[in-house]
Amino acid sequence: MKKLTATIGLLALLLVASLGLTSPASAQKKMIQIKGSDTMVNLVQILAEEYMAKKPGTAIAVLGGGSGTGITAIINGTCDLANHSREWKPKELDLAYEKGVRPRIFAIAVDALSIIVNEKNPIETLTMAQVGSIFRGEIKNWKVLGGPDQKISLYGRQSNSGTYSFLQEHVLNNKNYSPDVKEMNGNAQIIEAVVQDLAGIGYVGVGYLYDEKGEVRKGLKVLKIKKDDNAPEYSPLDKEAVYSAKYAISRPLYQCTNGKPSAAVADFIRFELSPEGQAIVEKEGFFKIGKDLMDQNEKNLR
Repeated sequence: MKKLTATIGLLALLLVASLGLTSPASAQKKMIQIKGSDTMVNLVQILAEEYMAKKPGTAIAVLGGGSGTGITAIINGTCDLANHSREWKPKELDLAYEKGVRPRIFAIAVDALSIIVNEKNPIETLTMAQVGSIFRGEIKNWKVLGGPDQKISLYGRQSNSGTYSFLQEHVLNNKNYSPDVKEMNGNAQIIEAVVQDLAGIGYVGVGYLYDEKGEVRKGLKVLKIKKDDNAPEYSPLDKEAVYSAKYAISRPLYQCTNGKPSAAVADFIRFELSPEGQAIVEKEGFFKIGKDLMDQNEKNLR
C-alpha cells in the first residue's frame, strides 16, 4: 500500500506540474529528476514521498529504466540524480569526462542479490560456480544438481540493467549469459514468472522478496549460496551474513550526481542517509549502509 501511495502521489505531482497548476511557492522550486535502476525505483520513490511530506513545496520525480539509463542521463544532463545498482563501466567514465561530467557517487543502501526458484523445487543451496554455470547455460537440467528431471527455465534482466551486469561480472566471470535466458522488464516480472514456473530460476534484489506482511512471497524459495563446495551456506535473508560479507552476492546501491550536488539534491541525499531514511531502507527489505560507506558519502557531499 505504501508503494502504491508513493506511485499515486508521484503521478499526481507530475499531472499537476504538466497542467501548470503548481502554486507560486512550489513553482519557484525546481523538480529534482531521478532516473535509473529498477532495483532501486520503488525504494527511492518511497524515500522521495516521505521527504516531500516533510518538506511541502519540494518536488521529486523518480523514474526507472535500468542503471545504464540513469548513468546515461547524468552524462547527458537530463537528470539531477542517477540510481545505479552497479559501478560505472570504464567506457561510461571516459564518456563522462569527455563531456566535462564529474560523477560523485553515494551509497544509500546495500542489496543482497537473491537467487530464487519455485517453492516446489527441492533444491535448497547452490554454489557460486553452479549459479554461474546455470545462467551461462552449461547446466541445463535440474537433475544434474539433485533436483527433478526438468529443463531449467532461466529468467533475468535486459543488458541495460545494473543487476544483469553485476551478476555477469561477479558470478558469471564476465562470460555471456545463455541465449535461453528470458529477459524480463524488472524484478517483479521475474518473481511472477518463477512463481508460475516449476522449473524456473531467477535473480532479484532482496527488497522484492517480501509481501505486504514482510514475509517471503508465496510460491518462492530463496536459495542459500556457498562461495565454493567447502564453504558454509548463507542466505540473503540473514541480515548478519550480509553485513559481515559472508553472503557472497551482496552489493551497495548507489546514486550519483554531476559534481557537487546542489543544495536541494544534497538535502534529499542527507535525508536518505539519516537514521529515518535508513530505517525506510530496512523497512523496504534492503540493508542500511555501514560506517565506511557513510564516511565516503560525507566526503562526497562536501
